[in-house]
Amino acid sequence: MPQHHTDTRRVRDLDVSLPRASSAWREGDPVGGRTFADLGPLALEADGLLPSVRLAYETWGTLAPDHSNAVLVLHALTGDAHVTGDAGPGHPTPGWWSTLVGPGAPIDTDRWFVVAPNVLGGCQGSTGPASAHPDDGRPWGSRFPQLTVRDQVAAELRLADALGIRSWALVVGASMGGQRALEWAVTAPERVRALAAIATSAQTSGDQIASFHTQLTALTADPRFRGGDYYDAADGDGPHAGLGLARQIAHQTYRSAEELDTRFGRFPQGGEQPLSGGRFAVQSYLDHHGDKLARRFDANTYAVLTRSMITHDIGRDRGGVEAALAQITARTLVVAVDSDRLFLPAQSARIAAGVPGAAPLRTLHTPYGHDGFLIEHEQLGPIVREHLEVVEPSE
Repeated sequence: MPQHHTDTRRVRDLDVSLPRASSAWREGDPVGGRTFADLGPLALEADGLLPSVRLAYETWGTLAPDHSNAVLVLHALTGDAHVTGDAGPGHPTPGWWSTLVGPGAPIDTDRWFVVAPNVLGGCQGSTGPASAHPDDGRPWGSRFPQLTVRDQVAAELRLADALGIRSWALVVGASMGGQRALEWAVTAPERVRALAAIATSAQTSGDQIASFHTQLTALTADPRFRGGDYYDAADGDGPHAGLGLARQIAHQTYRSAEELDTRFGRFPQGGEQPLSGGRFAVQSYLDHHGDKLARRFDANTYAVLTRSMITHDIGRDRGGVEAALAQITARTLVVAVDSDRLFLPAQSARIAAGVPGAAPLRTLHTPYGHDGFLIEHEQLGPIVREHLEVVEPSE
C-alpha cells in the first residue's frame, strides 16, 4: 500500500483551462482507432425507437477464417472502446485495460481477435445523446430515450452479425460491462462459449440504486445541465459541476474505506489549512477526479448509462434472477473483489452459484475496492488467461 505522504503529493489541483460543454466525440473529431458500424433502427425495451443506431468499436488481432477466435470486451460506465493502446489523436487517454489485452497479454491479441464497442448511449462515437438527431441534425440531448442493458446488448448482437461472428470465444466485462456480459449470456446463450463476469451483479440492488440516484440528482441539479440541452453552451458553461459531483459520489464507492484512510487519512492538502477553509488531501483527490471526468465525458451520457444500470435485472420477464442464470450455457468465470463496496462479493457469489457448471468463485484480494479490477492485473490476468486457455478457437 502506498504511504500517506507520497500519495498526497500526487493529488493534483484542478485544471484551470475552460472545458468544453461536452467532451463527447463528435463528427469531425480525430477518428483514432475507431471503426463505425451502422446497424439500422432499434426498437427499445422500455418504449420507443432509435431510428438509426451506430456503434463505434475498436479491434485488435486477426479474425480467423472461420471467425471462431473472437473475444468481446465490454467497458464500464465511463470507459470506452479504447481498451488497449496509447493516448493520441482521437483517444485522450491510454487504454483502460492494456495490462489485460494486447500481444502476449492474458487476452493475447496474437491469438485472439478482440472487439470492444463503445456502448449504445455512449459518448465516444456510438449513438448517444450527443449524436445528431436524424430530424434536424442537432444533438439528441433531452430527447434521447431511456435505454436498458438489453437494448445495449441488442445493438451489440447486430454488431456481431455485421462482423460475421456467430459466437464469441469469450465475452468479458467488469462492473457495467459485466452486466452486459451476463445479459449477452442469457439473451443469446448459443453465441457465448465462455463468459467472464467481474465485479458485477445480475440485478441492481437497492443500495446501488440509491447511490446511482444520488449521482443523477447531483448532475441534473446543476443549472448548466439545462434539462440535457447544453451542447451549444460556451466553453466553461456546461454542467461540469454536476458531472464532477456525480463522479465524486461514485468514486467513493470505487475505492475502499481502508484505502482512503490509509492513503490520505486526515492529512491536509499541500499547504492548505482545513480549519481556515482549506482541504484535506482526500478532498483534493475527489475534486481532481471530478474535474478530470468533466473534461473527457458527457453529462447526458453519464445520466443515460446510470439509468440503464438502475434498471438492470437479468431476471426481468424471465422468471427471476435464478431462472435467468440457469439459462446460461457458457463456460463461466465469476470474479469478485473482496473490498468492493459498490458490487458486493455476495452479488458475485450469487452469479457463480446460479450458473450451471460455473467455476468456483474467484476473489481478488486488494485494499483498492471496486477499482481493483483495473489495478490488480497481477491477480486478475492469470485468472482470465487460465479461463481463456481452455476455450478452443474452433470450438
